[in-house]
Amino acid sequence: MTSKAAPPSADAPLRRPALRLAEAVHDKLRDDIFAFRLLPGDRFAENDVAERLQVSRTPVREALMRLQSEGLVRGYFRNGWEVVPIDFSRFAALYDLREMIELHAVRRICTAAAGPARAALLEQADAVWRVTPAERLSDGLAVAALDERFHLALVTAAGNPETDAVYRQVTDHIRIMRRLDFAYGDCIGDTYDEHIAILDAIAAGDAVRAGALAERHIQDSHAVVQQITIDRLEQVRTEMAQHPSPAPARRKRFG
Repeated sequence: MTSKAAPPSADAPLRRPALRLAEAVHDKLRDDIFAFRLLPGDRFAENDVAERLQVSRTPVREALMRLQSEGLVRGYFRNGWEVVPIDFSRFAALYDLREMIELHAVRRICTAAAGPARAALLEQADAVWRVTPAERLSDGLAVAALDERFHLALVTAAGNPETDAVYRQVTDHIRIMRRLDFAYGDCIGDTYDEHIAILDAIAAGDAVRAGALAERHIQDSHAVVQQITIDRLEQVRTEMAQHPSPAPARRKRFG
């Protein structure tokens, strides 16, 4: 029985050195978006964020510009910011791109020429995924981070830095959906088992089997996270409707 990640903690003022403040604000807002404390379509102002996190507007603006580059928020001239609405067709296209890149990488790793890279990949990945049931992590978001590193390592091992750079961008864009499977789903055990199966096929140099396993792994994940996203949004909106939080009339709702 796998356990689910604990709910994120409540807001707290950010106490960080000046040089790291923008990064701290970025991470806090990104977590709010991932946890649906900020919903797709929510509008807010920089002042709201600065007051809530007890920081100046400068690190808030820097953080929001970075989030905008990651496709999580968008700014409007003199009219605040908005959490980007979830576009399922866009996510489908990104998952399709992810699949193409990973399948190419897996098949390339299985070739004789990729022997040294394959050996290094297997050594590193086996240490994480080939563990006893008692040694498997149960924290969903911790496993999500390991899962992301596993797939990044597959693409990196293929040895094309340009493809690797594109894949990292795709990873950034789909992270908001991908981690929902680990935070609210029940996929930890399957993730360990499926990664081991992919590693077995790669170790055997079986490009056809490795590609088929990776393809099913990605497609199943996409189907699950899309449904979880829909269900989670509906749940959060229902809870908000049942327990609305009063807000000052001069502000749009934030968080």
